[in-house]
Parts: sequence; C-alpha cells; structure tokens
Amino acid sequence: MSAINLTEKNGIATLTFDLPNEKVNKLSSSVMTELKSHLDKLKTSNYKFVIFKSAKPKIFIAGADIEEIKKLTTESEVRAAVNGGQTIFNMIEDLPMPTMALVNGACAGGGCELILACDYRIATDDTSTRIGLPETQLGILPGFGGCVRLPRVVGIQAALDVILAGKLLNAKKAQKIGLVDHVVHSNLLESFAEKQIETLLSTSPGKRRKKYRPKGIVMKLLEGPLKGVVFSKAKQATLKATKGHYPAPIEALEVIKKTYGMSSREKALKIEEDHFVKCALTDISKNLIHIFYLTEMVKKSSGVTGSDVKGRPIKHLGVLGAGTMGGGIAYVAADKGIFVRIKDISLEANAKALKHAYDLWKKLVKKKVIDNYQFTQKMAMVSTTLDFSGFKNLDLTVEAIVEDMSIKQKVIGQTAQNMRSNAIIVTNTSSLSVTEMSKGHPHPEFFAGMHFFSPVHKMPLVEVIRGEKSSDETIATVFELAKKMGKMPVVVKDGPGFLVNRLLLPYMAEASFLLTEGMDIEKVDKAYVYEFGMPMGPFELMDSVGLDVCVKVLKIFKEAFPDRVETSPIFDKMGTNKDRLGQKTNLGFYKYDSSGRKTEVDSSVYTELGVPAPKNPHDTKECIERGVFAMVNECALALDQDKIVDTPHEVDLAMIMGTGFPPFRGGLLKYADQVGAKYIAERLNFYAENRNAKKRLTPSSKLSERAQSEKTFYKMN
Repeated sequence: MSAINLTEKNGIATLTFDLPNEKVNKLSSSVMTELKSHLDKLKTSNYKFVIFKSAKPKIFIAGADIEEIKKLTTESEVRAAVNGGQTIFNMIEDLPMPTMALVNGACAGGGCELILACDYRIATDDTSTRIGLPETQLGILPGFGGCVRLPRVVGIQAALDVILAGKLLNAKKAQKIGLVDHVVHSNLLESFAEKQIETLLSTSPGKRRKKYRPKGIVMKLLEGPLKGVVFSKAKQATLKATKGHYPAPIEALEVIKKTYGMSSREKALKIEEDHFVKCALTDISKNLIHIFYLTEMVKKSSGVTGSDVKGRPIKHLGVLGAGTMGGGIAYVAADKGIFVRIKDISLEANAKALKHAYDLWKKLVKKKVIDNYQFTQKMAMVSTTLDFSGFKNLDLTVEAIVEDMSIKQKVIGQTAQNMRSNAIIVTNTSSLSVTEMSKGHPHPEFFAGMHFFSPVHKMPLVEVIRGEKSSDETIATVFELAKKMGKMPVVVKDGPGFLVNRLLLPYMAEASFLLTEGMDIEKVDKAYVYEFGMPMGPFELMDSVGLDVCVKVLKIFKEAFPDRVETSPIFDKMGTNKDRLGQKTNLGFYKYDSSGRKTEVDSSVYTELGVPAPKNPHDTKECIERGVFAMVNECALALDQDKIVDTPHEVDLAMIMGTGFPPFRGGLLKYADQVGAKYIAERLNFYAENRNAKKRLTPSSKLSERAQSEKTFYKMN
C-alpha cells in the first residue's frame, strides 16, 4: 500500500502523506524511497505548484523512523542514511515549481526539515500543532538539513533556541520567529492555501529561498559582526544546562557555527553529516533512544494485561484536600479538560487551591501559551465545596489529605457513601499501604493508589498502585486518567515505599552515613550532579522532600525490612528542629531564600546533627557508587523477589520520570547492565567490609545471583 498519494487539480500537484496501518506518519526508508520516486516525476512535470500535506488527523510528520536509527551500528550505515535524506530534501528544495507545506498537527524532526525545504509554510492554530527539531533529545542532531536551513530561515538566535533545546513550538511561536508564514484555523487550512497559491501564481513570484532579515541595529550586529558572541554565550548556557553530559547540542552548535552563511549547500550538509555521525553511534544516543521507547510503551499500554480490559472515561474528578498536592492535581486535571470538584474543610483552603491554579495559568497567559479566553475556560473547569455536594456526579475522586491511615480510611468511607456505588476512589499516598487503606472502602475493587510527585505540574511520573483487591478495570481507568493528565504512569504493586521511594531511601540513607564519616555536604551533592548527572544531590533532595518526611518514611521502611535497613545517628536528630525541615522552612542542609531558591550550605548543620567537621575521607567515585549501587541492590529485590513491577523497563521509566535519574545513562537498570552486576557486587562487598556497612551494603541474594551468572536485567541481543 502507498504511503504517499499524488493527486492533481488545476495544474497543482498535492502529495498527501498517509502511512498505512499507523497513527502517525514516519519517514522510514521505504517512505523516503517512495517520496524520491514522486519527486523524480515532479521535477520533469508541468505542474505549476506542489503542496505537501497529511491525511492523518492532527499529525503532519512525526519524524524519522526511530527504529531504523536505533539499528544503525556502523559509520557507513549512518552516512548512507543521512546522505540519502539530505539528497531527497534537496530535491524538494530544487523542484522547478514553488512548493508549500500545510501543517496540521505534529511536525517534528524530519517533518520539520521537510517543510524547511519547501518555499512556503502554513500551519494551523490547533493545539496539536507542534513544529520543531527535537533530535538532541535523542542524542543526535538534525541531519536532513535542519542545522543548515533553520538558521537561514529564522536567524541564528531563534535556530539555536529551537535546536539546542530540542524544542517544539506551537504555531503562533513558529510564525513569530518566521518558521511558518501564516497561521489559520484547521477548518480553513486548505481554502486559505488555495487563495494564497492563486495569488502567488497570479503575481508570478516563482521559487522562494527564504532568508532571515534581521530588524534593528542590535539584531543586525548579533547576526553579523557579533555572531561569535551569540555562539559563545549559547555554548556557555548549553554546558551549564547539560553539565557536559550531552554532546549532541554542542555538536549541533558547531554545525551552525561552521555553516551559517556558507554559500555551498553541499559543503554545509557534509559538515552536518560529519557531526551527526559523531553523535549517532554513542552510548548516550542509544540510551536516549531507549528512553524514547519506554515512553512509547506507556502510550500503547492500558496498564493491565489483556487488551479486552478497558478503562472508563473520566470527565468529572473530585479532589479531597486543597493543599499543595490537591491543588496541583486539580490544576493538571482541569488543564486537560476534566471538570474538577475540590473539597476541603475551610473556604481558606479551597481558595488557596484556586489561587494555585490561577497563578499557574496566568503564567501561561504571560508566556502566550494560552490566551485570556482559554484562561477563563480553564478556571471555569474548577469548583470547590465544603461538603460532598456534587460528588454523585463524579467519576473518580483523588484523596490527598494528611498521611494518617485512620483518618484516610474514615474519609474514604465517607466519600464512598456520597458517590455512586461503582465510582472509583484513589489515594495519593507516598508511603501508606493501599491494601490496608482500602478497608475503609465498601467496594475495595474500586479503590487504588495514584501517587503523584511534587510539584505536580512539573513531575511527569504517577505511580498507579494496585491494592490486593483493585480490579483490572480500576487500574486501567487510573492508568488512562494519568495519561490524559499528561503524566507517565507506571503500575506498581502495593508495598513499603512502592517503587521510587523504596529505591531512593537507600540512596538518601547512604548519604547520611557519608555525612557521619566526614564528607562535605556540597562535595557529595556536586559529585552526583556534575559527575554522575543527577538533577540534584541526595542532601538537596532530602531538603526538597522535607527532612521530617524523610525520617517518617525511613521508619516505615526500617519496620518493613529490619534485616537490611540501617539508619545513621543523624536520623534521630533530623526533623526534630521545626525550623530546619528543608526547603519548606527555608533551612535544611542548605539555606533557601524567600523564593525557595538554594543559596548555600548551612554550616551549623554539622554541629546540630553531631557530625564531624568535613574532612572528605572518601573520593567522589566512592560517594557515587555507594548511593547508586545501594539503589541497584534494593532494586534487584524489588524486581526479582517482590515483583513490585513486572519489567526493568518500568523501573527505568519510573526512576527517570520520578527522580530525574540521568536520561543519558538510560535509567538505573540500563546503567547497571552497562557497569555489570559483577562489578556492582564486588564494590558493594568492598564497602560493606571496609565501611562497617555489612547490614545495608552486602549484596542481596538476587544481586549476587546476577553477579555470579553475569546475568543482565535487560535481555541483551
């Protein structure tokens, strides 16, 4: 079956992309071959104009086929693929007649590079329309001419902004920088294009090779004599953001720097090809592509085994508790078009939740992501109450009140009485047993956990916790709801700490032991951030979570696993000083300003916690290995013994989305496989023997089994 259909009307040819049996259009090698065949015919035809469009709803072209990129293992294979794509897009640019791209929906990567090769570009204002070059997110760079053409069309600064960060722009922003010429309503796209083409043909402008024209003296200087400053500042900002762990943005920057203004297209594209090759064969690129597949798996999954189980649609959502978590949950749900009913015990609390949503949407208005009409619509999606009025109309309610089992059970029972008998209730708990909590519900099959991470509007992970009696339909419903809210759900079995907190606790606990052994707080944190790639170190993480919360959860963890969980002496003192609870009190291991921004280590914390002044007896390699390998050790038990999740894929997705585990390392277990279970077990044994840590760092039985058999977590090809 054909993936591209060629039709003709009044001397105008239209190439329509419609990949059979796929929801999206991809530029696979077969599609590219078909495209080349059409272009060969077009270049010798008598057509007056050529249009490129898609028949897919809300999809133009999603990009290249990632599976094919993943399979490229040699330099010659990479060069052949890149050169082939560049040649075909050059053919589009070189067609004798004018060309126009009509974009409605996702237009990413190769799709964006295709429209850059066209003379004219029109996009719709539909929310699904996103245009850009996200290749650096996969550890590569635009290789079909994107690094060469985008700067020519929109200028250096806008091109760097899009390419280095891997951004996708909405249609209005794309128009503002000059990436598209016009933005129209999706219903008017084709009729508007017809009029534009009619005008263009009547005025005979012919081919167009758009070139950016800077306006104003400053912009002219930055695009000309001072462009070196632009490149230098961009490099500094990129290295600061990536901490040097992601080479692709720097390689893309070099391509733009070398090729901008170059008269020879062939030479410029050869430079792009050379730098693409440098990135494509790295472990970093393979790891980032691995993560892409993890996210794609979630999109295709229902959260339960068996395709016959379908989740219910959730149109009306209740939220119990108008605190930080409740307000955040209400915001993300309403932002995605779900009606939300918030219940708390006071008008003041409800007002805070509304204010939280109001402030977040106002920021989007300020950034011109939404307009004032959309703002008003979204605010209208949220209502509040002091009682259960309106709860009979709700499909599902999220409980987000105080972490107290008896209180939660009582409130869940009351809520169930005020909802339809088959309505679903979920708890947003971070540490309490979902199975135990379900005893408060008269129909536990309609009860589950839905653990959001803070701040809710930023953190993508949701742990969907299956209680012993949770039905498949309930889990599938919650899983789909999480996706509708723009989150990445991972289904986990009920158990202490569920998955993410269970793995994080040994990591944070080990940091506390490093502190008692004389390590400097900032030195440890910087090692994890700058050497390993974590978004924050363990001490800053504890401040972020709250020192009192860390102690509370660790106690639960210690009660559950007394044979291997050990707490350092500082845990007896952490959380007792109500002025030193972390970021929420502006004082923890670090000091924080009034906006919550970290300033410096509070040196008095060493004395208060009764630990020695920092002398740094260990190197940073030991600090990192003890924390990360402790997580791997615990994960072997969670995965192999307790079956908290079914596969290593879910572990890696949860750790990346819930903790910011360095994506370039592929996830905790992908990293463990690259290092090797044997090495991890050897180092843990060494630290267990030499750091008085046999109880907590001795390799678990499951990790030891993997080490002895040299078995990996993932099945290697």
